[in-house]
Amino acid sequence: MTSHVFEYTRGGNNEPVPDSDDPVHGKPMLVNMGPQHPATHGVLRLVVELDGETMHSIDPDVGYLHRGKEKTCESLGWHKFFPHTDRLDYVQPLMNNCGYALACEKLAGITVPQRGQDVRVLLMELSRVMAHLIYIGTTSIDLGAVTIFFYAFRMREEIYTILDAYSGHRMNNTYVRIGGVYADVDDTVEALIEKFLAETPARIDEIEKLLSANRIWYDRNRGVGVLSVADCKRWSLSGPNMRGSGLAFDLRKAQPYSGYETYDFDIPVGTVGDAYDRYLVRMEEMRQSIRICRQAIERLKKTKGEDVLVEDRRYVLPPKGAVMSSMEELIAQFKIVSDLRLPKGEAYHAVESSKGELGFYLVSDGTSRPVRCHIRAPGLMNVQAIPVLAKGRLLSDMVAIIGGLDFVMGEVDR
Repeated sequence: MTSHVFEYTRGGNNEPVPDSDDPVHGKPMLVNMGPQHPATHGVLRLVVELDGETMHSIDPDVGYLHRGKEKTCESLGWHKFFPHTDRLDYVQPLMNNCGYALACEKLAGITVPQRGQDVRVLLMELSRVMAHLIYIGTTSIDLGAVTIFFYAFRMREEIYTILDAYSGHRMNNTYVRIGGVYADVDDTVEALIEKFLAETPARIDEIEKLLSANRIWYDRNRGVGVLSVADCKRWSLSGPNMRGSGLAFDLRKAQPYSGYETYDFDIPVGTVGDAYDRYLVRMEEMRQSIRICRQAIERLKKTKGEDVLVEDRRYVLPPKGAVMSSMEELIAQFKIVSDLRLPKGEAYHAVESSKGELGFYLVSDGTSRPVRCHIRAPGLMNVQAIPVLAKGRLLSDMVAIIGGLDFVMGEVDR
């Protein structure tokens, strides 16, 4: 690592800062926060310059978790990249699946059956709740509210149970396909989801009762990390961070996909744009996600037996039973797995993830591998706002700033 020499001036004039033996005006001190610090939400290193406890400048050093996911997509091909989308924001894998699938479907010009879209909406909103529970659980324990961590993770464990019953996996489910989802929601999973939806609102209320008026939580978040709408636009922040600043922008309403325009839900917004507003926005977003999930469940009850995958053998795997009894279907499966080709062209599709706008830009030359895959990761935009929010604050505010911005390094580094 290249060493840096820092020279500061005092009060706007050109007088050099005295040496560190001056008890009041010492030389700034470099402090490494991370990459192993538990409050950095993954392997993030922050190089912080301190004057006493005041942060003068912050340099986020990313890349410790870089795995070359975009280049992996370009080498593996369209179909085989799906499991790798799970490893981006790994607290909401099904949301990543849907974003990538929608971009591929836009390129291929296919439409997912209505029941498949409703299942996707259900999975995406459960994923949003999962991700926000990670935020409230980890941020609260970082700020000393240990009890909330157990409350949040108890609820998250119940979603894991639902996803395990549905997909056979707790994490990294890879259950979304080009053209729909791998399998339908059966009665057992539906009952588990309904039980969770019935119990969760009261638990969210309970967390808010413990936190919102808590003096320590309030003081550690109110007025910390203030973002204006102009700041959000300047630094490309979206999602709860932008809505916390007062702008009611949500891709589910502004650029609807998967039938979101037919669902009834509200967009919560803040007034101040600080970490406390972002907390309130995420808590209300969980309630709105529960509201959407209830509507999706009611729709699924009315469309039992309908397809969840489009009938297009160019892009969709044939039924397993047919593969075992028909040579033609076996060949079709082999072609899709090993040589799936999407039409020549380019497409971009974004979803409203728990962190903001998650977009996939794909370029195809008509072969089985994309020419270019670029992932617009909202977490990376959130990380780049850290120096703006932390400058001039005390070092102890860094934990609240990081937690309020909310990012996962698997998505940031890719």
